[in-house]
Amino acid sequence: MIKAYIKAIAQVSRLFALISTALIIAAMLVVCQMILMRYVFAWATIWQTDFVVFAATVAIFLGAPYVLLTGGHVGVDVVEMMVGDRTRARLQVLGSVFGLLFCAVMFVAGWVQFHDAWVGNWKHSSVWAPPLWVPLLALPLGFGLLCLQYVAKILALLTGETLGAPGDQAHAAPPSAVPPQQSVTPKEVMR
Repeated sequence: MIKAYIKAIAQVSRLFALISTALIIAAMLVVCQMILMRYVFAWATIWQTDFVVFAATVAIFLGAPYVLLTGGHVGVDVVEMMVGDRTRARLQVLGSVFGLLFCAVMFVAGWVQFHDAWVGNWKHSSVWAPPLWVPLLALPLGFGLLCLQYVAKILALLTGETLGAPGDQAHAAPPSAVPPQQSVTPKEVMR
């Protein structure tokens, strides 16, 4: 059951990563179109700047769960390198719990913001005036999936499972400086 949950969340995170990639590509194409419109044809641009800003911002929030899945975030591991395997595993679980709590608070705040924009029919103040609920939807979606990915990471750390399918670089724990036959798995630490 735990393995199925971890695998399912990994697949959803990959799907969101594809959507994020498509949004970044779309933003780049719109920037090129905007340059062409403004500097070659001397035409006004109305919606392009807003689209690029919203697409890039949404891509960040929707892509965050995949970054957690693959361990692609920037981290400072100087403390982890100075402690033993048991302490390192406990620090990883504790850090993941704090990450989950932060993301849960941001999910609630993002949902309130999205809901207010939806109910209030908020519009952006630009000439294009798109409804703000569209880009704000990325907050509860991104943080909601990030919460689920943190739960998967915590479960993986506690059970010794890997976070993704075979071939992924993301494992339950980062490689240790201690040779594998001497290392302690997170599952053994929690006993």
